[in-house]
Amino acid sequence: MKLLFDQNLSFKLCQMIADLFPDSAHVRSHGLSEVADRVLWEFAKANGFAIVTQDVDFAEMAGLLGSPPKVIWLRSGNQTTAAIADLLRRQVQTIQSFEGDNGAACLEIY
Repeated sequence: MKLLFDQNLSFKLCQMIADLFPDSAHVRSHGLSEVADRVLWEFAKANGFAIVTQDVDFAEMAGLLGSPPKVIWLRSGNQTTAAIADLLRRQVQTIQSFEGDNGAACLEIY
C-alpha cells in the first residue's frame, strides 16, 4: 500500500516506515501542501495512494465518496513523529487487511 501523508504529519514518516510502505510520500513532495482537500483526494485516487491523516475531513469524504482512495485516520491525538511511526508499525497487519477490503473506505487507528 502506498501511503500519502497529509500536511499535518511529518515528511519524516516516509523514511521511518519505508521498509513497510516503500512507495509512500508526503504531500509536500508533490507540491500539495496548500491545496484543497478535494484536490488532494483526486491526486491520491489518480496515483494509487491511501491518505494518512489526523483530519476528520478526509474520513467524512471517505464516508460520502467511498474509495478509492482509502483513508487511514489517525485518532491518537498529537504525538511525536516517532510515536506515529510506531503506531503504524504496530498496526501494519490491520492496514494490510484494510487494503484488501473493497468494502472499507476509512480505517480509524487509535
